[in-house]
Amino acid sequence: MAAARMVMVSRFQVPRHFSLAIDPCSIRNPRSSFCSPSASISSSFGQKKLILYSKPGCCLCDGLKEKLHAAFALPGPNSLADVQLQIRDISTNTEWETLYQYEIPVLARVREDGTEETLPRLSPRLGVELLQKKIAAAFHQ
Repeated sequence: MAAARMVMVSRFQVPRHFSLAIDPCSIRNPRSSFCSPSASISSSFGQKKLILYSKPGCCLCDGLKEKLHAAFALPGPNSLADVQLQIRDISTNTEWETLYQYEIPVLARVREDGTEETLPRLSPRLGVELLQKKIAAAFHQ
């Protein structure tokens, strides 16, 4: 299996299919979902979108990011290849920080109408395959 291409953002390496919500577009309009240039180019009707609310220094967030990276790389019937993941740093937006400061990491799926649905909290002990299966199931509801 080919290794995922990584993009260096700040001091973190981020897989190419991840987008970060600390771009100028999200600073201008913090309520807009997926307004990064790469998202608007690849965005199409029916595109599956997943958001991870996180912040630097959160060990649970870092663990989930690693597992998500591995889950996105797994092939199979529960493949997440058609899902776009956006990582939002809650410390860059006061609204996100107020909502999620005691809850992170938080995963949310974006519905077709653009609203967000918070997914049930996943155990940090969850294996990569089961994580992939639970996320895939959230999009098939």
